[in-house]
Amino acid sequence: MGKFEELRAAHRAFFYNGYEIIRNPDHILIRYGFVMEGLCEFRPEIRVMTDNLALVNPFDGETARKLIFSLGLVEAVSYWKAACPGKVVIRCGAVSGEQALWWKKLWWGGLGEFFYRNGIVTDFDSFVNFDSLGETVESGAGTSDIRLCGLNLVPVGGGKDSAVTLSLLHGRRDSIRCFTINDQPARTGTVLAAGLPKDSIVRTYRTIDPELLRLNGEGYLNGHTPFSAVAAFLSLYCAYLIGAENIILSNESSANEPSVPGADVNHQYSKSFDFENDFLTYTRQFLDLPIRYFSLLRPFNELQIAKRFAALPQYHGIFKSCNAGSRQNVWCRQCAKCLFVYIILAPFLRAEELNAIFGENLLERGDLSGDFLALAGFSDTKPFECIGTVSEVGLALALTVRKYTMEGVPLPALLRLYQREKSGEAADETLLAAFDEQHNIPKEFLSNVKEMYRFVTDAD
Repeated sequence: MGKFEELRAAHRAFFYNGYEIIRNPDHILIRYGFVMEGLCEFRPEIRVMTDNLALVNPFDGETARKLIFSLGLVEAVSYWKAACPGKVVIRCGAVSGEQALWWKKLWWGGLGEFFYRNGIVTDFDSFVNFDSLGETVESGAGTSDIRLCGLNLVPVGGGKDSAVTLSLLHGRRDSIRCFTINDQPARTGTVLAAGLPKDSIVRTYRTIDPELLRLNGEGYLNGHTPFSAVAAFLSLYCAYLIGAENIILSNESSANEPSVPGADVNHQYSKSFDFENDFLTYTRQFLDLPIRYFSLLRPFNELQIAKRFAALPQYHGIFKSCNAGSRQNVWCRQCAKCLFVYIILAPFLRAEELNAIFGENLLERGDLSGDFLALAGFSDTKPFECIGTVSEVGLALALTVRKYTMEGVPLPALLRLYQREKSGEAADETLLAAFDEQHNIPKEFLSNVKEMYRFVTDAD
């Protein structure tokens, strides 16, 4: 807390000076200009590869500029957080009072984990305020001539969720384009395993300014930011470029659960239904764009998605969900995310199949007991990862214990730990039949949802 106050006093303002949109032969380059008062300048870049794209809307027209300006306001979070100045000065545009409140809510919710883990105590009103010095662009100006081509843009992260979404959209294959940030083998492999060509991928690359990494090394504030909000605005720009009508996400109902019970701290805030609704509001009210943004998996929980994924063997040797091992395209087998994915798949795959994916039985890893207890709800906080709810983990463990017992196989170390620690309360067996009615799925996609529900409930 002392460092937070000290840095805010030393660096009172953060400036969003501008952005460039440069058309190169094979990509669009977006470059931002941020300045931390009394410290340094940041020049992060984003590239949108266009060598395989047919662009139907202007890359730098009025709508494009409003999109890029908005993307800059979420990119700015990563750099602002180094010192958390109380004022953000926008020199390259303007936000209305209503927009400023929208951005404050995103920054506040998206930085909940950052504040919590850095021991920062602040409040919504005072943690930051926006001061606009640039010209205001009227909402909706210049959007009447946007062309839409009936395409569906599906963000692919390389994990099980986007694989399930692509499998559900198999009948719409000709309309599918996939979206990636900093493409990796698991992402490309997922697209190919879905039967889609490599040219269907809209590839983007995001570069962090080295100055931020230098500041992190010198002890400036660091921590989690709402990356999925960056993906939301960047995918919206890409959808606009190619004329896509829908951005189809793979966020589940489980993303709504706080990471810290009873607190406004959610590692997955920008994957939550709350953010999804807010983003739709921003798209319609402030950008006047007719592009729909929704999650096809929102009615379902992680356990249901795992059951469906277990029946899609074409993805099992390809997918990766480990953040620590993402650069090497491996499962690190040391983190809570690896352990969670193993647990959530364990009721539906044989141990040999799981071990072929991960390289070993992670339930035998007693050294992972700390993460295991947190996942199972025996700690004050959940691991700060994109994971399911405590109830979903509890049912997965109960089903896995049942499976081991029926097969006459001795329980591995972590299942024995679960048996010792669990209370007398039974696991919630209704989770596999759950259906969250809070979603934004258009009616023409409800048949895909029904297909998923029939499978996870074993209904005829």
